[in-house]
Amino acid sequence: MEQGWDDDVKRFFSKILNSVSLTLCWAIAAATAGIYFQLGWAGNKPVAYTLIFYIVLAVTLFLLVRYLYRTWRNG
Repeated sequence: MEQGWDDDVKRFFSKILNSVSLTLCWAIAAATAGIYFQLGWAGNKPVAYTLIFYIVLAVTLFLLVRYLYRTWRNG
């Protein structure tokens, strides 16, 4: 009897772990920049910083979703 995991199961769990870890890293980076560095709201700084933050956030979310879609579509 063969020991270890099947290659398909390894690839599937690898996709799951990569998807979860990348999404969590993106969310933590967005929350850190938005809350800790106070880029999520306009306070005592120019509104341009807040606009740039949200534009970068939207672009990186689009890139993350595109990566995840391509990863899961290819099987």
